[in-house]
Amino acid sequence: MSESDELRNRVQQMRAKAKDLNNEAERATNPEERRRLKEKARRIESESEQVSGMASGDIYPMK
Repeated sequence: MSESDELRNRVQQMRAKAKDLNNEAERATNPEERRRLKEKARRIESESEQVSGMASGDIYPMK
């Protein structure tokens, strides 16, 4: 498996995890837990965008 394939797989896994966290946040009844889960999902989504940029050959990480 090439490095770009590994990065694409990592991005897919990260996006799936972020989606799971968002779904879990929607089901959370505790507002603080909901906020924590949404923030964690947002961080993972942001990181996945950066990894995706690297996989596509973009040398400048997204901000």
